Amino acid sequence: MFKYAFHWNQALKALPQLLEGALVTLQIALLSMAIGLAIAIVLTLFRLSGNRLLGGFATAWVEVARNTPALFQIYMAHFGLGNFGIHLTPFTALLVGIAFNNAGYLAENFRGALKAIPDTQARAGRSLGMTSLQAFRLIMLPQMLRVAFLPATNQMVWAILMTSLGVTVGMNTDLAGVTQELNARSFRTFEFFALAAVIYYLIAKAVTLVARAVAWRMFRY
Repeated sequence: MFKYAFHWNQALKALPQLLEGALVTLQIALLSMAIGLAIAIVLTLFRLSGNRLLGGFATAWVEVARNTPALFQIYMAHFGLGNFGIHLTPFTALLVGIAFNNAGYLAENFRGALKAIPDTQARAGRSLGMTSLQAFRLIMLPQMLRVAFLPATNQMVWAILMTSLGVTVGMNTDLAGVTQELNARSFRTFEFFALAAVIYYLIAKAVTLVARAVAWRMFRY
């Protein structure tokens, strides 16, 4: 017979702490997206360079990021690099792991976006005297970012959810870490994790709605 007694008052009293953790979660997600975006653009350039070594490096990055669990990537940043004397804090290891994952997925999104852009535009830029890099930066890059904008929003949501893996490397200041510590002190598992799940959901929905509004504002023409 179901005898569990809910104590939502404990979870609601801890809401300010959970919201502070949510801010850390959002901070990690935004930083990882910014770093991942920059790396993804470089990887895209490597793929377009025609250099087999650079292209192979970019392809390897994308393959590893997309075909291994994000948890493994975070573990490698925290525990794996430690074997080589590179010791990262849980915050930094989580940021590096998620940024690595973001870069791989975003680079693949950019590759698909570039396929949607006629290559005649790049050739037209070259005919006007632009270098390959200038043609990419001035002609292809703006269109690529426009096509890939909404798919990149999905990656942002995924980055927010990936931050919850930080508890496995000792991260205790983000939303999942704060929830874990509150649960360990009170054993009100359902209440705390249900409230945390609602906060994750609201953050993800807010990001999606803001991205759609930005896309409508910037790309409606």
